[in-house]
Amino acid sequence: MSTLELATHGPVIPVIVIDRVEDAVPLAEALVAGGVRVLEVTLRTPVALQCMEAIAKAVPEAIVGAGTVRNGIDAQAVKDVGCHFAVSPGYTPEVGRACQDVGLPLLPGVATASEVMRANADGYHFLKLFPATAVGGIPLLKALAGPFTDVAFCPTGGITAETAPQFLALPNVKVCGGSWLTPADAVKAGDWKRITRLAQEASALRR
Repeated sequence: MSTLELATHGPVIPVIVIDRVEDAVPLAEALVAGGVRVLEVTLRTPVALQCMEAIAKAVPEAIVGAGTVRNGIDAQAVKDVGCHFAVSPGYTPEVGRACQDVGLPLLPGVATASEVMRANADGYHFLKLFPATAVGGIPLLKALAGPFTDVAFCPTGGITAETAPQFLALPNVKVCGGSWLTPADAVKAGDWKRITRLAQEASALRR
């Protein structure tokens, strides 16, 4: 699987932070029920790896990936628990090679033209613009389209349900990343119906 194939499953990839292992499977099931199959579970909590493994085993419809992968140790760890892809907040040749060595497709993060070129040099042409709104958002993506006609982006960071359609309207944007599908208060309360509804709304966005 290439990371660009992830965009064929829907217009939004949820960026998920899970604090309790018991929330992992019902959360994933709620997202899948709403039509969202590609799930980026971030390595931002002590239980993240356990959550990824639980989802990979219990929700076969989900395509589980790991966010916040920063080095080779992270890459091996998320591969071992069953992740199908990795997402990094930035890009270094080291993290690129580490993911290639373990056979883990990588969606690398970039924020500047120089970082795009560095990732391109290592064979990566589908990139995560992060933090998207903070580094320039839509104007930056329009500017990058000129010199990088062969590069596609997944903008992530600061995008909302309201602004996502504006990003998705850009020719060089294939999919958006967003945390609004899994609000912390809904996860804490176990309000899985709300998350399914948000997933349905996200799935209906036009690319």
